[in-house]
Amino acid sequence: MDAAVKTEVEDKFVTVAGLRTRYIEEGRGPAVILLHGASLGSAADVFRRNLAPLAEFGARVIAYDQPGFGLSDDPPEWGIKFRTAFILQFMDALGIDKATLIGHSQAGNMAVDLALSNPDRISKVVALGTGSLLPPLPESEGAKKSGPAEGEEGGGSEPTAADMRELMEKNLFHQDLVTDAEVASRLRMSTGKNHKAFLARNAAGAKNKGAPKDPNKKAMWQRLGEVKQPMLMIYGREDRGQAGKRAALLKQQQPALDVHIVPNCKHLVQWDAEQEFYRLAGPFLRG
Repeated sequence: MDAAVKTEVEDKFVTVAGLRTRYIEEGRGPAVILLHGASLGSAADVFRRNLAPLAEFGARVIAYDQPGFGLSDDPPEWGIKFRTAFILQFMDALGIDKATLIGHSQAGNMAVDLALSNPDRISKVVALGTGSLLPPLPESEGAKKSGPAEGEEGGGSEPTAADMRELMEKNLFHQDLVTDAEVASRLRMSTGKNHKAFLARNAAGAKNKGAPKDPNKKAMWQRLGEVKQPMLMIYGREDRGQAGKRAALLKQQQPALDVHIVPNCKHLVQWDAEQEFYRLAGPFLRG
């Protein structure tokens, strides 16, 4: 499989919880749902190049624009809980009883959450570059985070093409992947209603951060050992927030977890480490 994989697929729409939702898909077989992250411009298109190669492993591979992203309608509420519950509603709308979830960035946390709360609906989990599933480094506890948190990458005003190119360059080790076409595609999903939605999500997130925390509640990375389904975790060694070091720490702390750290790879794992992604995820999906 090379960079010339098929990328032209038909946009489809389905009504989920009263929201018009756009999705794209390839292949036949057990359902695999690809979940994009929450940064400005995120949409199903972030997985467009991956659909056909993953479908070759005998799966029905589906990516959709989450509520408030891409061409899908805005949600009635902006918190992550709504988008997490929406995954199951999307599956119901498409008649999917059980699925493997592949979540990039913030969506990896959502996938693990559902695996724990609805084990009868989730068959396997793949997390790509999900920093919130990694433990903090001992020396960085209480220190200021390096780079934006998951879902916060973007600005207070609508981005220009130059802004979008800079954002993509920060997320990719291989700069040749930042083409004019990819910049234009991402920019298209970053303006107008999508930028307003981005601001609304961040406002909701800031409000939640200010709420009192339950001292007895475990962080999601502390609950990974509770996941009963097969789980694969892939990180870029050069990703922000010292993800490579933190992933190595996770492997040390929980050696039973299937964690892979890929060199020459930043945050957009499924682009930067495309062939390694297929090498690891393909047998995982078949198995």
